[in-house]
Amino acid sequence: MIKTLHFDFGEIRVFKNFVVVIMKEGITVKPEDNQHLVNISKEYFSERCFGYITYRINSYAVNPMVYIETSKIENLVAFAVVSAEGLKVSNLQLEKRFITIPFEHFSDLDNAKNWVNGLVSKRDS
Repeated sequence: MIKTLHFDFGEIRVFKNFVVVIMKEGITVKPEDNQHLVNISKEYFSERCFGYITYRINSYAVNPMVYIETSKIENLVAFAVVSAEGLKVSNLQLEKRFITIPFEHFSDLDNAKNWVNGLVSKRDS
């Protein structure tokens, strides 16, 4: 891990090829929160591709418009959701409609990291 960044909505852990985001319990992620990800993409990944992993260990809401803004980050090549199997598939299907980059669900953080690393490697080669 390169660095852990703390925000009002949660924390973002920066790794070589991706970020792992853990949101705080009960918050609502809004499109304007996406500016932090834009800034991180420029500071830590300015010359290369990266992936986003949301590690959903807490319960929170996401305004679907966030995904439209997230999709605009040019060097973001993968979006992974890690959560317990109990997460409603319908929620994931709704979220997928708003994002234009590869989007997958995982029940294990290591599997998500491997998937993201694979996509980043393909894009960087």
